[in-house]
Amino acid sequence: MATTLHNLSEFDPNQLPEASVLRKQRYAIVVADWNSQITYALADGAIKTLLGAGVVEDNIIVKHVPGAVELTYASAKLMGQVDAIIMIGCVIRGGTPHFDYVCSSVTQGMTELNLHGKTPVIFSVLTTNNMEEAQQRANDKLLGNKGVEGAVAAMRMANMWL
Repeated sequence: MATTLHNLSEFDPNQLPEASVLRKQRYAIVVADWNSQITYALADGAIKTLLGAGVVEDNIIVKHVPGAVELTYASAKLMGQVDAIIMIGCVIRGGTPHFDYVCSSVTQGMTELNLHGKTPVIFSVLTTNNMEEAQQRANDKLLGNKGVEGAVAAMRMANMWL
């Protein structure tokens, strides 16, 4: 059976909260500077999506960290200050086990924050085999931009219990 690809960043705006609600909310985007050609494109997608949905520009906080492992610490510091946090990073498999350790650390850290925190933390961290896969997930016509998906998830999660 052939797999049909579609842009996973396409979403139904009717699934988002009303703009009048989003205007009052604050969102944080924590961006790893490692693989910045990818992570900055993801952050741009997230910011444009938040703004397009009605979030006020002054209510979007962007913090930069050196790499993916530092995403958890910065996100923990933002807990309680915003309605949702989007962690953006890009880890590309190399020839050593470092990839596995970084991915495990970030995933476990995000899970802990979500289990014990009061602010939803969204995982927009790419874990790819190569740069081409990362580029496809940052700005591809078929696969979309995972930063957009992170922003949509953040707005939905921040308003799940309202």
